[in-house]
Amino acid sequence: MLMILATVACDSTVDTLSEEWDLASRASDALPGSTLMDRWRPLSLEERDEQIVQEVLSGNVPSWLRILRTLSLERVVDGEWVPVRIGVLPDYLAVGSDNDYVLVPMSPQAAQRIADATDMMLPTSTLVDEIWAQAEVKLAPLPIPPSSAMTTVPVFLQHDYRLGLQRDSLGVPDSAWKAGHKKDVVLTGRMNTQAGRVAIYGWHRTNGQPIQSLYTGHTDRWVDYSHGIRLVSRSILIDGEEADLKALLEDADRSRWFLGDGPMQEASYPIN
Repeated sequence: MLMILATVACDSTVDTLSEEWDLASRASDALPGSTLMDRWRPLSLEERDEQIVQEVLSGNVPSWLRILRTLSLERVVDGEWVPVRIGVLPDYLAVGSDNDYVLVPMSPQAAQRIADATDMMLPTSTLVDEIWAQAEVKLAPLPIPPSSAMTTVPVFLQHDYRLGLQRDSLGVPDSAWKAGHKKDVVLTGRMNTQAGRVAIYGWHRTNGQPIQSLYTGHTDRWVDYSHGIRLVSRSILIDGEEADLKALLEDADRSRWFLGDGPMQEASYPIN
């Protein structure tokens, strides 16, 4: 029987993870983020999602987004602490070049397609808390008053522009491991009984308290400016041994390492 006690940060130099997200190289003629967003203004969610998936999988993302950071945890197995290492993106998914990129909200299905194609996963709320705690830079949330336009590209761009000003005012490099500036689309055990919903969580204030508790009230067709997609590695290290995060989230005992309401019947969003 596995005994789960607590989570603590630990030395990240013990084990070695893949240091780079496995994506195609960015083409020399790939479009910048601002141009793409302008083209996507009149598209439906489904059309925009398809374009986002194509751009990301073709490698049209900033170079620094490819460099994974190591989330360092410990879990208790048979009475002993063991190190756990998980690779995470340093920021939310973005399209475009190093100098012209946009953090782009998308449906959980689009995010799942990208994750499946690149051996990655969406995080859980437990992992989102850990990512915030270990991130190099903790940005304060910048909410925009709710309106019927919050699911549109112009508001996506408005929020992205504000985030850029925030980074510049604080002197935060684009490549820094950042957290706090978006809600995460997450995996949760609620998905076992709540099909057709998107689970969101996070948007941590600088005191560590999230604005958004774990929420599944929206359908999976709801995508607003505050949503971010931060992928984590499916292949992780536990005490130096490779393990499958998806299988762990579906395991009756070990799901508790990363999930407060598991196990999940299927640790992914359906995409068909």
